[in-house]
Amino acid sequence: MKSSQQIKTMREALLGWYAQEGRTLPWRIRPEDRAAGVVADQYKIWLSEIMCQQTTTTAASAYWHKFLQTWPTVQDLATAPRDEILTAWAGLGYYARARNLHKCAEIVCDDYGGVFPDNEAELLKLPGIGAYSAAAIASICYNEATNVVDGNVERVISRIFRVEAVMPKAKPEIRALAASLADPKHPGDYAQALMDLGAHICKPKNPKCTQCPWQSECAAHKFGTMTDYPRRKAKTARPVRYGAVFFIEEAGHIWLRQRPDNGLLGGMAELPGTDWTGEKPNVDIWLAQAPIKSNWQQVEGEVKHVFTHFTLYLSVFKGQVGAEKFEIRAAMNRFDKYALPSLMRKAIALARQQ
Repeated sequence: MKSSQQIKTMREALLGWYAQEGRTLPWRIRPEDRAAGVVADQYKIWLSEIMCQQTTTTAASAYWHKFLQTWPTVQDLATAPRDEILTAWAGLGYYARARNLHKCAEIVCDDYGGVFPDNEAELLKLPGIGAYSAAAIASICYNEATNVVDGNVERVISRIFRVEAVMPKAKPEIRALAASLADPKHPGDYAQALMDLGAHICKPKNPKCTQCPWQSECAAHKFGTMTDYPRRKAKTARPVRYGAVFFIEEAGHIWLRQRPDNGLLGGMAELPGTDWTGEKPNVDIWLAQAPIKSNWQQVEGEVKHVFTHFTLYLSVFKGQVGAEKFEIRAAMNRFDKYALPSLMRKAIALARQQ
């Protein structure tokens, strides 16, 4: 643990660095903005926090602008058809976020009069808002003294204190140490400063220690072992799965269906396909799962798509339409109207090349 004087010095150093070097983001209220009386917009901050879960700020920014242009208020988002939100989200990944986004907007409007709860405990009750997001929103929007800990913060704290416990068992210890440093007087600025420190200075592989305001207090830097933290178990090989999809194009349209809400890519549109299995089956097993009888021809090559917990190899088959009709008849020149994840866009592109 650090002494009270060390903690005070670290807080001042971090906030001073943030004022000079912190990122300017579309949704961010910087120290100079606060000094000028600018108040954080709860809706914009919430939207940014949800989009930045598992996504870089660069990738999220374009979507954030698009969503605000289409749905300027939480009321607009709550009353929009969910399929439109899923369609706008397509390509951002982790689609449960989009479903929870819509559900959360509805609850905020129905139960809270269109105003987000003003404290961490109430925010945690809303769908899609976890411990990190609740703490971040409460500190940034309502100046509540919270303990904001994400992956970047875990890396910073584990290095400052040389936390020897292995992740994820180290999380409670890291969280407690982070709480000991958190600034109750400037919670919003402190939280964002710490996020920036982890994102741009205390990087996983090439930390910029000479630019770090906490370098003199960093135990890992003292021993030259920065990249050894946080401690992790040896990585295991990512599992591989195999599947197939069936592509039918007719008069400038392709046939799609909607995935069930539960599970991966829930609620999104897809080409009809097979189960995904750990072993690559005989082609006849895949063809037995085809949506219609057709003279299916396998396309050369396959689609590789990396999910968080496994890698998928997807084979593509082309066929001719019969009398059957699928759920969605999608115009090839209007893909922007359909909630197609990037996996399916890659499969369609492969089919149309041949």
